[in-house]
Amino acid sequence: MAEETRLIRSGLKSSTGKPPAKTVGPPIQKGSTVLLPNAASLYDDDAFITYGRQGLAAHDALKAALCELENAKGVELYPSGVAALSGAMLAVLRAGDEVLVVDTIYKPTRRFCDHVLKRFGVTTRYYDPRQSPEDLVGGANEAVKLIVLESPGSLSFEMQDIAAIAALAKARGILTLADNTWGAGYLIKPLDHGVDIAVQALTKYVGGHSDVFMGSAAAASTRLARQLCDGVLHLGWAVSPEDAYQMLRGLRTLPTRLGRHGESGLAVAAWLRGQPEVAEVLHPALPGAPDHALWARDYTGACGLFGFVLRPAPEAAVDAFLDQLKLFGLGFSWGGFESLAISCDHQLKTRKFHPDYGGPLMRLHIGLEDPNDLIADLRAGLDAYAKAI
Repeated sequence: MAEETRLIRSGLKSSTGKPPAKTVGPPIQKGSTVLLPNAASLYDDDAFITYGRQGLAAHDALKAALCELENAKGVELYPSGVAALSGAMLAVLRAGDEVLVVDTIYKPTRRFCDHVLKRFGVTTRYYDPRQSPEDLVGGANEAVKLIVLESPGSLSFEMQDIAAIAALAKARGILTLADNTWGAGYLIKPLDHGVDIAVQALTKYVGGHSDVFMGSAAAASTRLARQLCDGVLHLGWAVSPEDAYQMLRGLRTLPTRLGRHGESGLAVAAWLRGQPEVAEVLHPALPGAPDHALWARDYTGACGLFGFVLRPAPEAAVDAFLDQLKLFGLGFSWGGFESLAISCDHQLKTRKFHPDYGGPLMRLHIGLEDPNDLIADLRAGLDAYAKAI
């Protein structure tokens, strides 16, 4: 063969002829061309792999691990958390359907419902997270095909009785989807509580280092798993093998990291409850907090994300509090090793239901720093808040 041909064909086998060494992680396979074993495989739909886009070794390992985590019949991967939410919804909805979405849903999910689903003839109706499961499902009309839950709710941390909602919805043939990013597929397993599809932003706790985007959707049945798979195929979703490997690596340490996040978060929340500038702490795992009994029934632990309400003050005081913080970064994502803080009132304006929290609503993510250092940082921020009133 000519040298050009030999160069093209080189490197397909190891120099020793032996199979690759076995490592604790899967190989990272990079390629848009997948070579099939024979002619019969070219058009075998059961074995067909589209350009490797739907996943090779690292993707398959991550999906298998997530199936174990979620107790799922199948899991699909998406390039972000909001892509997982939108992709899962598109996989099960069609024009003329109606979807019920909890009013405390993650803001980008709301944008997708209001701006994309609406264009394709799907109606979204938002419901109060405090509405009873009986009233919620009982009030659903025949067009309702899906109920979207998030518990605890974004920013304000209201809990929903997802088991009761799922059971009532199933009796009426309505699917349920839960955004379980707070629980990370570990602190609660929605599929075990009767939910049909569990979605999470792997970007958050599974990744754990604030440097990789990805989302997942886990299905309770093989039929739904097939629908999710078809949706990924038809819409062209793809994640890189390097990112899949990183997520699998993060998954290995998830229980250890979540334990530290949860323990430190509760310590900081308990301290905040005793500060004169704080009107209320919104942390469902904190004894005496709203919905604590529901959290204790369904969850095995807590993560590091919670909210609190400051006593009334002008917006300038809120800015003074945030600007004084040195250890807490000001950022919207969470689930990584670092602690974060944001004010929430601007985001509440898009909600249909507007509860009065009695003061500025704040959200914290407690990272892996020493909680005593974080408490000292918050105390300095609260001093600046009090001074600015």
